[in-house]
Amino acid sequence: MSELSVSQSSAARAALGRKISLGVFALFLIAGAAYVGSHLADDLRPVQLGSTLPYVLLGVALLIALGFEFVNGFHDTANAVATVIYTHSLPPNIAVVWSGTFNFIGVLVSSGAVAFGILQLLPVELILRVGSSQGFAMVFALLIAAIIWNLGTWYFGLPSSSSHTLIGSVIGVGLMNQLMAVNTGTSGVDWNQALNVGKSLLFSPVVGFIASALLLLGMKAVIKKPALYKEPKKDAPPPFWIRCLLILTCTGVSFAHGSNDGQKGMGLIMLILIGTVPTAFALNKAVDANQTQTFVAIAHTASDTFAKYANNGTSANPRADVEAYVQTHQLTPTTVPALRALTDKIGEDISKSGAVSSVPQSNVNNVRNDMYIVSEALRLMDKAKDPAFSETDHAALMNYKKTLDHSTKFIPTWVKVAVALALGLGTMVGWKRIVVTVGEKIGKEHLTYGQGASAELIAMATIGAADMYGLPVSTTHVLSSGVAGTMAANGSGLQWSTVRSLLLAWILTLPVSIALSAGLFWLFSKLF
Repeated sequence: MSELSVSQSSAARAALGRKISLGVFALFLIAGAAYVGSHLADDLRPVQLGSTLPYVLLGVALLIALGFEFVNGFHDTANAVATVIYTHSLPPNIAVVWSGTFNFIGVLVSSGAVAFGILQLLPVELILRVGSSQGFAMVFALLIAAIIWNLGTWYFGLPSSSSHTLIGSVIGVGLMNQLMAVNTGTSGVDWNQALNVGKSLLFSPVVGFIASALLLLGMKAVIKKPALYKEPKKDAPPPFWIRCLLILTCTGVSFAHGSNDGQKGMGLIMLILIGTVPTAFALNKAVDANQTQTFVAIAHTASDTFAKYANNGTSANPRADVEAYVQTHQLTPTTVPALRALTDKIGEDISKSGAVSSVPQSNVNNVRNDMYIVSEALRLMDKAKDPAFSETDHAALMNYKKTLDHSTKFIPTWVKVAVALALGLGTMVGWKRIVVTVGEKIGKEHLTYGQGASAELIAMATIGAADMYGLPVSTTHVLSSGVAGTMAANGSGLQWSTVRSLLLAWILTLPVSIALSAGLFWLFSKLF
């Protein structure tokens, strides 16, 4: 057979593979959209609203939130497929579908801890009043600011971090919220929580660079396979075992990315749902009557525990006193009595209703906000170790907090499916710019099999560990720095123009996203 015939046959097979993979993804997308639409309709069916405006706001906000995840797919998910594409381990069309599938699985099994960890950065009064005009201004400002910066950096092929961008947007809203009401005692950013989040974003690229470099050097010392450290032959797949290793690392990074990065959009979507249709989404409808009996018993135990530390104090306005503690982090003589009074009220409201899922529509928002503010107060007391609860009392209160969170901090499966589909679709559409940067423009030489495997193994482990602790990290920063680390360790050299651009994007992301979201929040506050 002539060389031309072989080339034509290969091209035909590649074209057929692309059509099949696109067809499979299209079917998957249609099925997922049908699932999301039917379950959203089921959740909204019992809701009785006086006008169509909440539905319009819900639709617009959901589209923007899913648009954020779609753009996130351009950036972060593209990093997961860069190494398998540039080492010819998988054709681009198959790699993207493969990565999208494991992103989807990662999103589905995620805990939600990262999502609610980021939301804790927001001022508490905006969370409690998310259905107000200020709440809508907050959500739209967060999402639009993040989308603008992500699209801009994607256009220039810069692997900017969606996590970094969203956190900057949250800080911008918090700062502007404080500036707009400077004389009212309103709160801004929870800087302690911001510091914890900032540490994970700051140190993860350093970990990626150093650990990937050390892993590559270790592999060279142990695995004496010259082919592992040479530039891949043009269009030739790697040896079978290397190919399996690279596909495995791509799978792991994709799964870890979905379980960590996918949560950010989920948290924002839950804010949108609670703000527009609180009667359907403010409380977890999955908490049945049997679980509710346990909830009431745990609330009574918590109330008795608070009584030990209340020093016979009272509170004239329990919600306001607890909210003041969450805003200022300052314990006053009325804080613990207020927590006890609010806990008694929550237990009474739930007991009267018979189940968390049966709380009357007129009272859903109040019950949810009471639960949320008590949970936040317990979180802060646990960190401050003040009051100094005994070990038994601390365990009882943390069990109560866990029960409260189960009722308020939940993510329906259809939300996870919607986020996963948006991520996957974004990857399918916009992967190439970022993949080219990671594969060609970081080092002076072509990415080798060993470099790709080292960078992705470290990225997979780093993101997985962060997910366990509920901390957001940037897939982009970890993998890009990992590739740079392997280039340095291998003596391949770095393209400093690209490295400078990556550093510039990393440095500018926070201030630009803070300024964008602050300005948009001010504008939307006036418009709404």
